[in-house]
Amino acid sequence: MGVLRQETEPGEVGLDPGALERLDRYAEREVDEGRMPGFLVAVARGGRIAHLTTYGLRDIAAGRPVESDTLWRIYSMTKPVTSVGALMLMEEGRLDLDDPVERYLPAFAEPRVYESGTGDEVRTRPAAGPLLIRHLMTHTAGLTFGFYHTHPVDALYRAAGLESSVPAGASLAETIDVYASLPLQFDPGTQWNYSVASNVLGRVVEVVSGQPLDTYLAERVFRPLGMTDAGFEVTDEQAPRLAEMYGETEDGGIEPVAGLPLRGRPRFLSGSGGMVASAHDWHRFMELLRRRGELDGVRLLAPETVGLMTRNHLPGGADLRAFGSRPAHDEPGNEGVGFGLGVSVVVDPSRTQAPSGLGTYGWSGVATTTFWIDPGRDLTVQFYTQVRPTSSHTVFRDLRRLVHEAVTG
Repeated sequence: MGVLRQETEPGEVGLDPGALERLDRYAEREVDEGRMPGFLVAVARGGRIAHLTTYGLRDIAAGRPVESDTLWRIYSMTKPVTSVGALMLMEEGRLDLDDPVERYLPAFAEPRVYESGTGDEVRTRPAAGPLLIRHLMTHTAGLTFGFYHTHPVDALYRAAGLESSVPAGASLAETIDVYASLPLQFDPGTQWNYSVASNVLGRVVEVVSGQPLDTYLAERVFRPLGMTDAGFEVTDEQAPRLAEMYGETEDGGIEPVAGLPLRGRPRFLSGSGGMVASAHDWHRFMELLRRRGELDGVRLLAPETVGLMTRNHLPGGADLRAFGSRPAHDEPGNEGVGFGLGVSVVVDPSRTQAPSGLGTYGWSGVATTTFWIDPGRDLTVQFYTQVRPTSSHTVFRDLRRLVHEAVTG
């Protein structure tokens, strides 16, 4: 078990202690006013933890506090890890960004694209080109989520039992075949639509590596980096440290809800959102990226590959709002933000909702967890609670603003 600890004083690395205190007070109010059970926030510069705060409870009913070794369901923050695993295979010459997905998953041969109609009256046409590995990593594949409720293909996902992205009791391989049986929303590479693509990428990793996704990532990423608690299940020994899941209520409060079934190895290994990790684990992962693929003498990726992962891959430097599949992504928070290989990337700080450095990259999870790395300021930030919101919230935007205000040099 690794435990995150503060390593230096804020002023030693160009951070304003008063601004960081304002950050803490903001998050503490969210807890005190009943919108969060508890939280952990950590800010580092140059890889050194300069601010670490835990507050509130990880389990309200049991009265257990958030601690620095608390385990969190990180949901979609799993996606960058899956991308790193795929990029390692790419460096070994076993995978290429421009490989057609059907080479590894034959069910994706001859993909078809939605044209018109609904339900049994849906009409499709052959896709203009093949579905490529790069389309999976950039969410430009034409895949979707069943919970969007904005496009007829979303409804087809729900009809196929994919409201939560996986049919009940299905394995990853079985689920991928269901995805492949449904039409794409658009021709691959022509729009951005956040989707189940990272689950498909996870299955590609399994086929290419010859290992289950959890085994491959444990052997190739978690153990070499010392991510001692990271994985797709929680052991009996770890279970007391796992934060409970809560959901937002209609009046803005929170109540207990079911989280991922992390006890015991899951049948469905989600490269999109299946991981649990501690703040120590995630600091190690962020350090791998910040240090351009190497940590403590262990190199997993070449610097050029990390550079490839963390630059915008949307055509013409477009942002998520301009290139997004509307109306799902036509929102102000997508202004000035592009997408790399599994992470968002700031392409125009003048248009972002919250202050952000050019090239800042990261991602968030549905239970209100987030991280970002700002290369220009040599800054890494991570924040955790366990609340599934039912409405839009300003927490991530407020966090970015408050951290930005703390940077003095």
